[in-house]
Amino acid sequence: MTESNKWMGIAGLVIVCILIYLLSPILTPFLVAAVLAYISDPLVDILEGHKFPRTIAVVTVFTGLTLIAVISLLVLIPMVERQIDVFAQKLPTYINLIQYNVLPKLTQLLGINEKDALQFDLKSSLQTYWGTAGGFTQSALSSVTRSGLAFAALLANLLLIPVVTFYLLRDWDHIINRINELVPRRSQTVVARLAKESDEVLGSFLRGQMLVMLALAAIYSIGLSIIGLDLAVLIGLTAGLISFVPYLGFIVGILFAGIAAIVQYQDVIHLGYVAIVFGLGQAVEGMLLTPLLVGDRIGLHPVAVIFAILAGGQLFGFIGVLLALPVAAIIAVLLRYAHERYLESGMYGKGQ
Repeated sequence: MTESNKWMGIAGLVIVCILIYLLSPILTPFLVAAVLAYISDPLVDILEGHKFPRTIAVVTVFTGLTLIAVISLLVLIPMVERQIDVFAQKLPTYINLIQYNVLPKLTQLLGINEKDALQFDLKSSLQTYWGTAGGFTQSALSSVTRSGLAFAALLANLLLIPVVTFYLLRDWDHIINRINELVPRRSQTVVARLAKESDEVLGSFLRGQMLVMLALAAIYSIGLSIIGLDLAVLIGLTAGLISFVPYLGFIVGILFAGIAAIVQYQDVIHLGYVAIVFGLGQAVEGMLLTPLLVGDRIGLHPVAVIFAILAGGQLFGFIGVLLALPVAAIIAVLLRYAHERYLESGMYGKGQ
């Protein structure tokens, strides 16, 4: 690669970053649609392997996923809303538990003086907020519908996502072939290898890890519901959906489920039940879900995942969050390739 080509590549990267930043308000539905198309493409390929025409395969997969999403939302939204209302009613109890039991022991352990006035103001403000908010859906709708333009933009984005997803999914192979034609022939072998490795890393994470997250959310929600916890679905969904970082979902879930069990039952035995539910979830994840659905091809360290998401959000907002993992996967593959080339180069053996 010549010096001019290097500078042209850097300039192109800078221009792309600037465009992403400037166009971020309208890019969200397109990036969400691209992620959905990327995740769904293997299902379409499977149907194509069974002699389905591409369009018929896309319609079949798209219809099936849409029905699953709609049914899930119709079932989950009322349940989550009811549990958030229950949480709002019990919030003063949670605050009292933290204020009069947890904080005194914590401040005594750390040697910090309690600020009772500040705690009281926090408690009063939270009680006032939850008392006037009513419910999650009502407060969300009231904030969105204050501006007719904002509501119209939100509705347009929601309607645009399935439309763009369908067309991207239908033409996915054609788009990939067009991109492949832009690669210089002398670099095609290396680029094809790096693209394949990037696809394996990103595909394993997005498809496999999402299935693991959904499975854990179901395990936690069902398990906590069996022991009778009022906030079972809310806590189970939260713990499952943040479990892409190892142990984070387990820690957050068992902590909040433990507090909810103490407030609701005020005994130790239900804490044991909570521990059994999350222990079972961890066992199923470690021995079955992760080996079966994800495997060992991710190659993204949990710290790298967290940093990528936070850095993307800081630089480009929600668009950066959507781009964080694909970019991190590609960077990880490029770094491994650079490390491999360095070990094969003369620079590595000069000191020997």
